[in-house]
Amino acid sequence: MLTLAEKILFLGAVGVSLFYGWRGFSKVYRVILRGSGARPAVGELLARLGQAGTTWLSTRPIWKARPWSSFFHVLVSVGFVFYFLVNVVDLVEGFFPVILFEGSWAGNLYRLLADLATASVLVGVLYFSARRFLFDDRALQYNAAVKLVDPVQAGAIRRDSGIVLLFVWGHVGFRLVGNSFKVALYGADPWQPFSTLLAQAWLGWDKTALTVGEHLGWWLAFGLILVFVPYFPYTKHLHLIFAGINFLTKPQRTSPGALDPIDFEDESQETFGVRKIEDLPWTQLVDAYACIMCNRCQEVCPAYTTGKELSPAALEVNKRYFLNTHLTELAAGEPSAFNLLDFAISEAAVWACTACGACVEICPVGNEPMFDILYLRRHEMLMENRFPAALKTAYRGMERSGNPWNLSERDRLSWAKGLAVPTVDENPEFDLLWWVGCAPAYDPRAQESARALAQVLAAAGVNFAVLGERERCTGDAARRSGNEALFYELAQSNIATLDEALGGRPRRIVTTCPHCLHTLAKEYPQYGGRYNVLHHTQLLSELTAAKKISVARTQEGERITFHDPCYLGRQNGIVDEPRTLLQQSHALLVEMPRHGSQSFCCGAGGAQIWKEEEAGSAAVNQTRYAEAAATGAQTIAVGCPFCLTMLSDAARQAGQGIQVKEITELLQGGAGGSTPRRE
Repeated sequence: MLTLAEKILFLGAVGVSLFYGWRGFSKVYRVILRGSGARPAVGELLARLGQAGTTWLSTRPIWKARPWSSFFHVLVSVGFVFYFLVNVVDLVEGFFPVILFEGSWAGNLYRLLADLATASVLVGVLYFSARRFLFDDRALQYNAAVKLVDPVQAGAIRRDSGIVLLFVWGHVGFRLVGNSFKVALYGADPWQPFSTLLAQAWLGWDKTALTVGEHLGWWLAFGLILVFVPYFPYTKHLHLIFAGINFLTKPQRTSPGALDPIDFEDESQETFGVRKIEDLPWTQLVDAYACIMCNRCQEVCPAYTTGKELSPAALEVNKRYFLNTHLTELAAGEPSAFNLLDFAISEAAVWACTACGACVEICPVGNEPMFDILYLRRHEMLMENRFPAALKTAYRGMERSGNPWNLSERDRLSWAKGLAVPTVDENPEFDLLWWVGCAPAYDPRAQESARALAQVLAAAGVNFAVLGERERCTGDAARRSGNEALFYELAQSNIATLDEALGGRPRRIVTTCPHCLHTLAKEYPQYGGRYNVLHHTQLLSELTAAKKISVARTQEGERITFHDPCYLGRQNGIVDEPRTLLQQSHALLVEMPRHGSQSFCCGAGGAQIWKEEEAGSAAVNQTRYAEAAATGAQTIAVGCPFCLTMLSDAARQAGQGIQVKEITELLQGGAGGSTPRRE
């Protein structure tokens, strides 16, 4: 127990620490409030509190990658969470003549857990200290091409990580030392094995020395907290709090890649997108404080891993250090003197993003760096009219002809010549509307897969129809390249067409393109278009289960690998159906290391297919093809017309004889029956 003088001194130190800590935290709070976007209602937050708290406390998202680092991180995080209770107990016992839980099973359990938490944190911190400072893990560094703010270039991350690690080492370590003196003073405690072990070092010390050691350990452990609190708002350690805030307040999106809409009917809105850091939605500012700086997002980013200038991790880190540097003036409401493109990310990096969503899916604290990039594109496109010149052709085609190929609307159904593919006008009583999409309508290679699906549907007796010339591009490429105005126009037109064609009946829509699937199902509802949309692999799975079609058998022992399109597996969770179809063909299905929700991008998304790929050390599609080829597969199966194009190009360049086929082409031989022809 502390003396009266110690209590007075401690309370004074607490007051000073809390005052300066409050100043820092209040600045962070005011900066975050400068961000745009609506704040969630209290009722909504209360409804989400349980799930957010469970996610935060369990650290569940961290297990998606790096199992060893995840294990040691959990040792630290779980131990540190328990240390909130440990510090409260130590504080009470230091101020009052009481031993909490004394002589009870609860006391025994508490002392055991406190001792285990101490060891857990120290072991975890030892691992992370060695990883950063002894082994200098490459995963924690950045490519030379990536833009970094001056403090980061000068080694600020390494310095700040060292300070945080020293604080944790010191706080937990001194608590262990102080507690070991306490054990030596009162006798060995089997419920505190580590403290008892360390207490052996103090054998033979007199009572006065042990009492001084206990007091010193208490003061050093709590003294470090008091010193650290004012510095806390400026450290990466703040992610402990802001990760939980992120889970609680993150926008509830229809999918990880669904963008927020722009209200073009709001005449008071003068600017679109983001230019300065305070233009970002406030949740994106929370991201900067929640970031662990673990670089997992850049590890899965197709642009970064192929040597481009983009690192989603560096984007968040740059935001954080810029905020720290300018916290006082930003908190006071002053406008930022710099644009995001001046310090956070380069222009080339903005246009290198494939909008695959891998960075969002992998982040253990719920950050969404992809959205920062797409909001920057909006500003560049809508306000500055600055975008890659190659996109002009695609934009012009979508505006004039309803397709990015800029080909005639009258040719949209040319792919179906010779097949029985009725339009909604010819078959108004259809049960299934097939949204063909632009690629199967105009791209010669994708047309083959469209013809294959038409034959399968006809053979299965499906009562379907297509929109024909009335169908227009969904606008996915326009939206993800920042041209939200064009997307809005296309969405309004398509929603009107679909509502008329469906006639108010709950009929399903099937599409072969995951981008069309995502846009129709997850983004058109923002404008009132709510439809029951499925991917053709889901439909084919239904037909095979109903024995309306059978899957063609492959050659004995043929090895096939399936490439999960980003907007099929990661964005919409459709992973099992394509594999079920392939397994029914009796092929040997071999998985790539990155598959399912963690699949690697083909390189076409985010409108990349309509522009030149940004400079880097490798092409994204060739990188993915090499991963597929490494499985020993003879065939790469895909479920997206853009993936079909990108991987076919890569296979042709590699010249290894590996086939790339749309999944319907692999099943077509089992459709059976004759197919009526369309003249």
